Amino acid sequence: MSKVGIFGGTFDPIHLGHLITAQSVKEIRDLDKIIFIPAYISPHKTDAKPSSPEDRLKMIKLAVDSIPFFDYSDIEIKKGGVSYTVDTLRELNKKYDKLEFIIGYDNIFTFHTWKEPDEILKLAKIIVLKRKSSHPPQFEDKYYHQAVFVQTRGIEISATDIRERVKNGLPINFLVPPKVMEYIYNHKLYTE
Repeated sequence: MSKVGIFGGTFDPIHLGHLITAQSVKEIRDLDKIIFIPAYISPHKTDAKPSSPEDRLKMIKLAVDSIPFFDYSDIEIKKGGVSYTVDTLRELNKKYDKLEFIIGYDNIFTFHTWKEPDEILKLAKIIVLKRKSSHPPQFEDKYYHQAVFVQTRGIEISATDIRERVKNGLPINFLVPPKVMEYIYNHKLYTE
């Protein structure tokens, strides 16, 4: 019986904040593993120009390869186009017994705008990351009440900040795993 956490996102780049949070969720929710799934194009970031899907997937591989309870999937990258959670969960549901879909705190307030939110709830339990700094709920709808909120060990690192630091020639030590840092520099990501 496999109980798996699904952690989707742009991961541009994956950083220690993602990894610390994922480990925390795995422990709190007693999951067998967490699968990182980079979006080909996020429906919520269609105007953003992320790094290539291949680069983002390679950075995830470098970050999680040596960690037995972390895995990754290229399901959304192989599919191409805008990545919808409901489609990904339908596919993963064929392979795993129980899915728990991890989202950031702010996402629960826009969840009703996602493609087929009721179907998502049938396919997976929604796990919402809450931090001590999380603001009180803007409103509470049925999705808010069906979600499970977990207070994770939070660490404030932002991918946007990492990209800015690289662009400005500032160090990114202690923000990303060393192999990811090496990859960013070797492939000259985020320099223009």
